[in-house]
Amino acid sequence: MMRGWVAACRVLGCSAALAVVAGCGGSGPSPASTAKAAPAPGGSKDPSKWPADDRSLCEGFVHWKNNPQLDADEMAGAEAIKPNIRRVYKTSGDKDNQRSVLICREIDTNLDGVKDVVRVFNEKGEPVREEADTNYDGKIDDWLTFTSGRISEEDVDTTFANGKPNVWKFFVDGQLSRIRRNMHCPSGSADTWEIYFNNRLERVGVDSSCDGHVDRWDRDAQLMASEESAQQQAPDAGAGDTTDAGGSAATPDAGGRTLRKK
Repeated sequence: MMRGWVAACRVLGCSAALAVVAGCGGSGPSPASTAKAAPAPGGSKDPSKWPADDRSLCEGFVHWKNNPQLDADEMAGAEAIKPNIRRVYKTSGDKDNQRSVLICREIDTNLDGVKDVVRVFNEKGEPVREEADTNYDGKIDDWLTFTSGRISEEDVDTTFANGKPNVWKFFVDGQLSRIRRNMHCPSGSADTWEIYFNNRLERVGVDSSCDGHVDRWDRDAQLMASEESAQQQAPDAGAGDTTDAGGSAATPDAGGRTLRKK
């Protein structure tokens, strides 16, 4: 699953998102979410002191500045005094049949004057990838990949240390299918595998020796029995991918923003 607070923040604005998450239950903010209160290095909570350079993340994917084929507009989202959302469009076609397609959107979700979320779209307007700095330290720590406009993979750096993911989440047909984690092996490779069925954890594999192979599987016998029964009742319907591939959940481009989950 995804980091719900950050996901909602990208859509609703941080204060509203916090209220939504609180209303859904939970045991209070995690250390990571608490750290999000601070501005990114060089940023400021005072809009009058926002830096001139907002560190455009779109510029890393599409060089929109001074490009006559691209056009950008900006808007202020919820609780923002100054514009914190930028959309970049590409215009194509002749004079009588021109169309503009959104190809990049970036947002400053914590309102410190520095962009921290970017989503890139193809020329059909479908999302292709997204990157986010979820703890606002100036470094990307969450990467999304889309397939046919739907989220297929989310890679997460939960350590906020070296800019490399240590959790890899995969989705199929809108449901969580697998998670790979690096929990203890010094190589940084996956040493824990989680397999899900109907968004419930079915079994966990652990590589205790760090040789790349599962040494032990812990299984939910009741859930596996339910899965087997469902497969017997619908032999032509796949019950979910349990291989090491990937697929995922849809995330539309709804104005301010929607986010992901692993």
